[in-house]
Amino acid sequence: MALREISIWKSIDWYTVVLYTILVFIGWVSIYAASYNFDNASIFDFSERSGKQLLWIGLSFGIAFILLMLESRMYEALAYPVYIGFMLLLVVTIFLAPEIKGSRSWLVLGPVNIQPAEFAKFGTALALARLISSYNFVLTKPANFFKACLLILLPMALIMMQKETGSALVYASLVFMLYREGMTGLILFAGLCSIVYFVIGLKYSGLLWGITPVGELFVLVLIVFVLIGMVAYYYKNMIVVRNLLLFSASVSVLCYLLTAFGITFNWVYVISALIFLLSLYVIVLYLQSRNNKMLVTLCFTVVSVIFLFSVNYVFTDIMEPHQQTRIKVALGMEDDPRGAGYNVNQSKIAIGSGGLWGKGFLNGTQTKLKYVPEQDTDFIFCTIGEEEGFWGASLVVILFLALIIRIIQISERQRTAFGRVYGYCVASILFFHLAINVGMVIGLCPVIGIPLPFFSYGGSSLWGFTILLFALLRIDAGRLENY
Repeated sequence: MALREISIWKSIDWYTVVLYTILVFIGWVSIYAASYNFDNASIFDFSERSGKQLLWIGLSFGIAFILLMLESRMYEALAYPVYIGFMLLLVVTIFLAPEIKGSRSWLVLGPVNIQPAEFAKFGTALALARLISSYNFVLTKPANFFKACLLILLPMALIMMQKETGSALVYASLVFMLYREGMTGLILFAGLCSIVYFVIGLKYSGLLWGITPVGELFVLVLIVFVLIGMVAYYYKNMIVVRNLLLFSASVSVLCYLLTAFGITFNWVYVISALIFLLSLYVIVLYLQSRNNKMLVTLCFTVVSVIFLFSVNYVFTDIMEPHQQTRIKVALGMEDDPRGAGYNVNQSKIAIGSGGLWGKGFLNGTQTKLKYVPEQDTDFIFCTIGEEEGFWGASLVVILFLALIIRIIQISERQRTAFGRVYGYCVASILFFHLAINVGMVIGLCPVIGIPLPFFSYGGSSLWGFTILLFALLRIDAGRLENY
């Protein structure tokens, strides 16, 4: 009973609170720098974005206080009702939200615009934590894994219906939490392979080596190596692996020698036939050993080939034209400095001009002359890079990584699966936002409109991340109760 009487202010993780406060403060100052108005230089002017952000920050601290005052058990008890409530709100948003820049994701509530997708992350994290922490739940059971995926896919689908692709992709980051809770690493590997196959297959799709499409050839060769690698990992027989390598090399050398005699052919057909023969050998290995991992290898190979030959269809017939252009610009397939590539091009100029030490606070020319669109929202990081230079941008990234690492530490010390799972959900979402936003600003990722946590202007994003973080702190503070 004495432990239950410990004050919340003594058990709260103040290290995390300090990191949160520092990031919010730097974000506020950065918004002021990005939206600086020469006619009105006051950072406290409530008619300017810095002043409005200060209001959102004040309300965020109020929300944080309320979350800390709630009983920690309430988060687990109300997990499903909160999730259902946010899903209904997402459905309402599809029909009632006005169209803004091609999407219907903002609800207008008087003078305030609210983006429900930012708050639905909280509900999804709670619901996943409640599901996985339920009695006798094992994620490796197919039915249980399907339930967890359904909780993630539902908000993704609803947000996609709002035509807000960036916000929907954030929910895919929860796969890292699933991996921590026992999901096979094969799914993460499959995700990595799909990204690599998509990028290589698309980027080099227009190149030809004779009559052979280079993009498809490169990916098929990668599939061969993945197939052999999986056999080596699962079958654990180096003689078999050696035979596969020798056979693949022999076929390739033979076909190459044939070209010396003037025989031309499409190498895509050759490597496809090689994959087919290797797959037959994998079937033989399965029949000999009854090793189910061989069937996994076979299925992985077949799906990989199907995925490769569906890339062009997905890209040209399913993706929107603006999405196609952004991906082409990001992959260097298309140069559009005045169109889709304008934001990224100007952002890279701003960051590059900052050099090592930066131009100084409020001295960024790209920022002050408004060359970078959305520079106080999605592209806020370029303001830091221009004015504070490499060291300032690095410091911000280090602070974020320190916060994420601390959240992981908090998650690991939880005495319940609910607290641990919820903590990893928060860490996954923060990491995804950081990686994609910074990658987007420096041209490594397509522009998909993902804000930088605690920095990008707006109440919805700041409140959403504040709720995620301080709910975790309250759960963590109550971990000693009843023990």
